[in-house]
Amino acid sequence: MQRRSSMAALLLLAAGLAFAQAPYPAKPVTMIVPFPPGGLADIVARPVAEAMSRDLGQPVVIENKSGAGGGVGMALAAKAPPDGYTVLLSLSSLTVIPEADVVLGRAQMYALNSLRPVARFTADPTVLAVRAEAPWKTVKDFVEDARKRPGAINYGSSGNYGTMHVPMEILSQNAGIKMTHVPFTGAGPAVVALLGGQIDAISSGPATVLQHVKSGKLRVLAHWGNGKLEALPDVPALKDAGYNAEYAQWSGLFIPAGTPEPVAQRLRAAARAAAQDAKVKQVILNAGSPILYQDTPDFEQYVQADAKRMAEVVKKIGKVE
Repeated sequence: MQRRSSMAALLLLAAGLAFAQAPYPAKPVTMIVPFPPGGLADIVARPVAEAMSRDLGQPVVIENKSGAGGGVGMALAAKAPPDGYTVLLSLSSLTVIPEADVVLGRAQMYALNSLRPVARFTADPTVLAVRAEAPWKTVKDFVEDARKRPGAINYGSSGNYGTMHVPMEILSQNAGIKMTHVPFTGAGPAVVALLGGQIDAISSGPATVLQHVKSGKLRVLAHWGNGKLEALPDVPALKDAGYNAEYAQWSGLFIPAGTPEPVAQRLRAAARAAAQDAKVKQVILNAGSPILYQDTPDFEQYVQADAKRMAEVVKKIGKVE
């Protein structure tokens, strides 16, 4: 009887060791996108997930989990088991939300160090877009009108302290104007509201609005970067118009902190392969957002620097209910 028990225990141990050493990934990987379809995160996630699926040999399945300016999906990813089967394709609002929670005096949805940066795919200045029939032909027209009519011009965003809210607040602070903020659940719904005339303007990544600019429905007045944009070379920078306003909307891959190093390195390799994939590059470029890849070490430093800078911006914005 004792011999049988010992044999059973050995078989269970062997089975457990075989399971523990099973090659990663042994099942599909979930990629959380913390915004609805139609925005930059979703535009980047779909070709990247397809390419990573080919490299990993397992499906990478996108789940859009929107809400709270991206905070809902980011928190889900941060609290997921650190086993490599949940990854996050996030935007730069990831570094803002923890500081916004502090400013608002609420419990943090997640801590920044609960997520580990893996790779950056894009980093674009946001652009100021209005409907083609809007009265403003230049950003100076827009700012002068906002000064004459405080609060009359409204703009949409993906949520409080998100990547569409923060740049408009930076412009408002620098230009001495006041606009009315209308938050939505993501960039896609905000663009729909702009096209439908429910709001007057948005700040978004070029990829979110380029198709509507090309079709003649939207006009871009300026961007929050330096120099010229590849997708919109005739659009001036806010700095060139005399406004010291700068902001980049980046997209990157994250995993829960504590993910085993071999798994993290496997995902890093798959992300690198996706960024180098010709089809991924073309799809994202066609949307107006060229690949600007950063590997793990550089991206980790980039995220930390961005978080430090954004903390100061959020403090200036203050409490937004």
